[in-house]
Parts: sequence; structure tokens; C-alpha cells
Amino acid sequence: MDLNADLGESFGAWTLGDDAAMLQVVTSANVACGFHAGDPLTLRRVCAQAADAGVAIGAQVSYRDLAGFGRRFLDAAPDELAADVLYQLGALDGLARVAGTRVRYVKPHGALYNAVVAHEEQAAAVVSAVAAYDRSLPVLGLPGSAFLRLAGEAGLPTVAEAFADRAYTPAGTLVPRRQPGAVLTDAGEIARRCVAMAAGEPVTDVDGGPLVLAPDSICVHGDTPGAVAIAREVRAALTGAGVALAPFA
Repeated sequence: MDLNADLGESFGAWTLGDDAAMLQVVTSANVACGFHAGDPLTLRRVCAQAADAGVAIGAQVSYRDLAGFGRRFLDAAPDELAADVLYQLGALDGLARVAGTRVRYVKPHGALYNAVVAHEEQAAAVVSAVAAYDRSLPVLGLPGSAFLRLAGEAGLPTVAEAFADRAYTPAGTLVPRRQPGAVLTDAGEIARRCVAMAAGEPVTDVDGGPLVLAPDSICVHGDTPGAVAIAREVRAALTGAGVALAPFA
């Protein structure tokens, strides 16, 4: 099982999360690319830290939305969105290569992640950008999404993801953050859910029903209150259950 987190989201004097600590826990880092968060110096530092820790780097591409942290849907034209994704991917890959590594996968962030679950045009735009850059790059996304379907049709490797600290609808989509209970904060509960996910056993959806997710990678958010402690408990629970942790890429 792969354990990933969103990192590199500090900006200038504004610090978000503890990248150095999280890199000692996760196996893959979804690194911001400057469009929703992250400045060049922050991104260069986190790429170097990830390389030193042996953590795989993924480009976390987003809408051009610094003010909204990439959590607002933008009705971007497909060609513009594809160019934005290419720009972000190339920039982060350059910083990663200077650190002695490279971008090994791509994951959309925030509102773009949610949009490409069903928005065919935007999903196709992101897929076209990744395919144009490097067809060997895996893409990380929600199982059953248009994004993963179109990526597979384009010949890109696809990786199914689940979220440790997010509530799910019965349909297997994420409960919107604006709704109560969308973000889970109890470390013990989160860890137990992750062990169940890794074993292919059901977790409880927002309506109280059983939901089987069976991911290839589990995301623990780096900006959740107590994120490092939660991530450590998740890792300990998974390894304690006999789950080997390693990057998928």
C-alpha cells in the first residue's frame, strides 16, 4: 500500500503543514505546483527533502487559484486547462530533477480533483496534458471517475486512491468540505478505516452504510489539524496489520 500526502503548500511567510515530519511517514508526496499553493523556494526545498527521504514525488496540479487554495471550481477552457497542467508539471519536474529525482506521477488537487470525477472535458484536458508530457506517468484519482477512465483509454497507468480523513457518500464520492462531518479528525477512527481499506473490507459511509473502496494509495492530508500525529497513527496501524508500505511509482 502507498501512503500519500499533499505537501509543499506553504507560501512565502505563510506556513501550512509540517513537510519535513510528514516526509518521514508517507511513501509518496503530492507536491503543490504553485497554482493553488507553494512558491518556488518552498517547492525546491520539499523536492530535496523528499529525495533525501526516498519519497516519490507527484505533481499536484490545480486550477490557477491561489486565493481560493484551488478549492473553487473554474470553468476553464480545455486548451487553457491543458496548458496550465503542462506548465505546472514541467516546473515541478525541473525542481525535482535538480534535487536528483523526478516527478513520478500526477494528481489533481482540490476542486479540479472533484471536477474531473464527472466533468468529461476537463478530465480529458488533464489527461491530454499528462500524455503529451510523459505517457509513462501514472495518474492518481478517484475510482470510477471520468479522469481514470479517460487516462486508461489514453494508455496512462492509473492508480485508485482513497482518503484516510474524508467522509464518503454511498456512491463512493467525497462529501463536500462545506458539509458537517466531511473531514474526520479522530486519529483512532481514521487509522481503523485505513486498515479496513487496505484489507478490502467496508468502511462506513456518511449515511451509515458499508462502502468498499479497495485503493492502491491512501491519502492523509497534511493540512488537517494534528496531521502528523494522524499520519503516524495510520502508518503504525497499517504496518501493525501486516501491510507493507511502498510507493506505487
